[in-house]
Amino acid sequence: MIHKVKRLFLFAGYDRDSIIDDALVYYVSCLSNLGDVVLYMDCDAKKSELNKITKYCLYADAARHHEYDFGSYKRAYQYAHDKNILKNYDYIYLVNDSVFGPLFDMKKTLNTMESNVYDATGIVVSHHKTHSYMESWFIKLNKKIFTSTWFDEFISSVKSEPRKTTVTIKYEHGLSKLIKNNNCSWNGLNDVRGRYTYNNPCGLVRRGCPFIKRMSFTRHDGEFGNQIKYILHHSNSDAVRAIMNTANRIYGVEYMRNFLTYNPIKIIWRGLKYLTRKIMDEIK
Repeated sequence: MIHKVKRLFLFAGYDRDSIIDDALVYYVSCLSNLGDVVLYMDCDAKKSELNKITKYCLYADAARHHEYDFGSYKRAYQYAHDKNILKNYDYIYLVNDSVFGPLFDMKKTLNTMESNVYDATGIVVSHHKTHSYMESWFIKLNKKIFTSTWFDEFISSVKSEPRKTTVTIKYEHGLSKLIKNNNCSWNGLNDVRGRYTYNNPCGLVRRGCPFIKRMSFTRHDGEFGNQIKYILHHSNSDAVRAIMNTANRIYGVEYMRNFLTYNPIKIIWRGLKYLTRKIMDEIK
């Protein structure tokens, strides 16, 4: 008998308006076809909002806790731990909604992540001068990690920090470091440097990544509109519909119209505006 892989997605969400929007519903519905989903939102979403998504989730809840994504990962993990269901899964995934997608079928991506010999795998590994780490918006963990005492202590210790940079260093960078310190291994499907994940969305998708970082929609005064337009043109129509509905709500219809323009003058002006602002900031 062929073993069916059992996956649990611990999903961290956030919305400034406490809304469960089309992009989130689409993302979670896609994950629900691949495993079980426990979702926690770092916002005060009402029950009527959560009802949009409960049919795709093993459990879904929301409350403003100010602990960012790792605070939501903690709460989702604690639900699974308290229900004593962690042992039922081959892999758990830490997943958040800082991306739009999936743009196409994710099965190949998950199979690649699970077929390697590493205890943890991120879709993206970011390399800096002094260290490297798995970007925490999509990470696979195997049983050796997620049933360990040290991981339980790490995730349970997450608390509110005064600065977001502290959260990044302590928890996102810290998780990759902790995994190695406990004689486990990790790798990534895509190795990048600097701000590549945000600044080269087309390049990442061409490598096989089924997501676009949301920040790519606003980086450099909308400089990457052409790349996003190309990606959307070659993506699943259901994904495009959900992404555009959410992007129009968050960024505004007028912004999105200009962002995805074909007009070369507007494209050049957008780049010049960003370059001018960058030069002025350096002068200051």
